[in-house]
Amino acid sequence: MGFAYRVHDQSAAHFVTFTVHQWVDVFTRRAYSEILIESLNFCTQHKGLKVYAYVIMSNHCHLVIQSSQGRLSDLIRDIKRHTATKIMEAIENNFRESRRAWLIHLLKRNEDIWFWKDGYHGVEIRTRSFLKSKIRYIHLNPVRAGIVEKEEDYLLSSAGDFYGVRKGPVILEPI
Repeated sequence: MGFAYRVHDQSAAHFVTFTVHQWVDVFTRRAYSEILIESLNFCTQHKGLKVYAYVIMSNHCHLVIQSSQGRLSDLIRDIKRHTATKIMEAIENNFRESRRAWLIHLLKRNEDIWFWKDGYHGVEIRTRSFLKSKIRYIHLNPVRAGIVEKEEDYLLSSAGDFYGVRKGPVILEPI
């Protein structure tokens, strides 16, 4: 990972982005986004992950996260490794997936999985105003993409939680 993607303060909250290799639209299938959601929730319940805000788009996700146990960079590495393996297994075993061969071709070389792009564009959250701006950026992502008109209508986001519309699928830490 390059210098720009290092977590310097392992206990601080960070805005991070995970991008699917070659910007492939994997998360258009609910089965694959559920693997990411399950991993985030597992890490929240068992590994000290704190998720403050998130959005899962078709080919990337944005998160504001923190670790209360251990190194945040180790937790990010584990999440990315686990989800890459599980999503690739799900793709390989899903014979109803119309893009199966194409996805395997793009996201796997020999036996090596190349699901996530390297890095995670981590930016430390140092002020309340910066936190608010990143949460706003996260929640407006589906609006800017033209998927929904109102941020709280997007189901794979914490916006519904923030607006009190619905409880989203990812366990959130109160701000």
